[in-house]
Amino acid sequence: MNLVIDSGNTRFKVGLFEGPEPRQKEFFTEATQLQSWLKNKVFDHALVSSVNHDSAQILSWCSVVGKKIQLDASLALPIQIKYASPTTLGVDRIAAACGAYEMFPDKNCLVIDAGTCINYEFLDQRKSYLGGAISPGIRIRFESMHTFTSRLPLLKPIHNPALIGDTTESCMQSGVINGVVAEVNGIIESYRAKYPELRVILCGGDYQFFENKLKHPIFVAPDLVLSGLNRILRYHAEIG
Repeated sequence: MNLVIDSGNTRFKVGLFEGPEPRQKEFFTEATQLQSWLKNKVFDHALVSSVNHDSAQILSWCSVVGKKIQLDASLALPIQIKYASPTTLGVDRIAAACGAYEMFPDKNCLVIDAGTCINYEFLDQRKSYLGGAISPGIRIRFESMHTFTSRLPLLKPIHNPALIGDTTESCMQSGVINGVVAEVNGIIESYRAKYPELRVILCGGDYQFFENKLKHPIFVAPDLVLSGLNRILRYHAEIG
C-alpha cells in the first residue's frame, strides 16, 4: 500500500493507494494527530507534498519498505514542467497537474483547485504543464473585506446567495460567491476559445460552491491532488 500526504494550508490530507486505486482517505487538522495515526503503520512507499510544514519531518514519521519521496519542483515527474520559474512553483499545483494527467493523459486540461486560493492549472495534450493563474479564494475575499474596512463584518460563505443583495451581509455574499463563480466561468470560456476540446477538472475544499453553477461541462474530482501525488509516487517506483 502506498502512502501520500498533502499538507495544505488548513489541514493534512492522507491517501492510501494500491496501484492507481484509492483505498482509504484520512484528514487531520493537527500535525500531532497525523503523527499518532502513522505510528505502527508500515507502507510500501511514501510521498509528502507540503506547502507549510517540514516535509522531511513528516516523512520521518513514516515507516516504509521502499522509497520516501519529498515533492518539490526539482523532482522527476511524469509530466514536463514548462513554467518560467519552476523553483517558485507550488507543490500543490504540481500535484494537481499530475492528477489531471492521470485522468486525461492525452488531453488539454484545465484544473480549477478551489481552496484557500483558487489555482488554475493548464496541462496540454503533450503532457506539458504551462502554468495558469492564482486568485484569492472565497474565504480570503470575505476576510479581506472585513480586515481592510472599518464596518464590514466577517462572514462565512453560503450557497446560492441572491443576485441582488438587500442588506450589507447579503450584498457581500452576492459579491463574493456570485463574483467568484463569474470569474471561474470567464476563465473557462477564455481557455475554451483557445482549446475547444478542453477538459475542465474541479477540485479543492470549496468545490461545492461551484459544481452546480458553472456553465460548461466539468469533471468533479475532490481527490485530484492525492491522485496526482500517487501518480508521481508510482512513477518513481516504476523508474526505480
